[in-house]
Amino acid sequence: MTIQESIRDLDRRAVLRSAEIVAEVRGDQWDAPTPCAGWTLRRLLDHMTAQHLGFAAAAGGETSDASVWEEKPLADPGRAYAEAVDAVLTAFAADGVSEQEFWLPEIHPKMRFPGARAIGFHFLDYVVHGWDVAASLGIPAAYDADLLDAAAEVARTEVPEGPSRERPGAAFRPALALSGRESAEDRLLLVLGRDPQWSPK
Repeated sequence: MTIQESIRDLDRRAVLRSAEIVAEVRGDQWDAPTPCAGWTLRRLLDHMTAQHLGFAAAAGGETSDASVWEEKPLADPGRAYAEAVDAVLTAFAADGVSEQEFWLPEIHPKMRFPGARAIGFHFLDYVVHGWDVAASLGIPAAYDADLLDAAAEVARTEVPEGPSRERPGAAFRPALALSGRESAEDRLLLVLGRDPQWSPK
C-alpha cells in the first residue's frame, strides 16, 4: 500500500498522538517557549487548532471563506484543541475525501489540491507540531517508526529546499546538517530545519 493510499490512517494516528501530547500540558505551561521561533505554547496551540479547523472545512468543500483558517486566542487551548481534533478526523473519515479537491489558501489562494495530497500536508505538519509541543514540555514525542518513515517521504516530495524556506512565517526552515548517524526522528527534524536538541531552557 502506498503512502497516499494509507494517508488517512497515518494522519489519524499522528493527530491522535499530538492530542495525547497536548493533554500533558499543565495550566502553568501555556507561556512556555517552543521550537517555533517567538511562539509560546499557547500561540502554537492557537495555530494548530486553526489549521485543523481549516482543513476540516476544506474537506467539507469550502472553497472561498478564508476566515475558517483564522487563528484566534483560545480561552481553553487544551479543550479547543481536542474539539478541533475531533472535527478534522471526522471530516477526513468521510467517504471519497481522498479523491476530492481541497482549497488550501495558506498554501496557494487559487490552486486546488487532491485530497490525499492535502491530507499528506496535514500529516507532516502534525508529526512536526506534535514534536514541537513535546519538546516544549521536555517529553518524547514517541512516534511509531512507520509514521516517521512516511513523514520523511512526504517531506522529501512536498517540501523542496529553496528560497521559500527563508520567508518570514515559513512552515519549515532550511535543512540543518546531517551526520548520517541520526535517529529517524532527528533526521526528519533536521531535514525540515528543526534542531532535535532544542530545549525550552
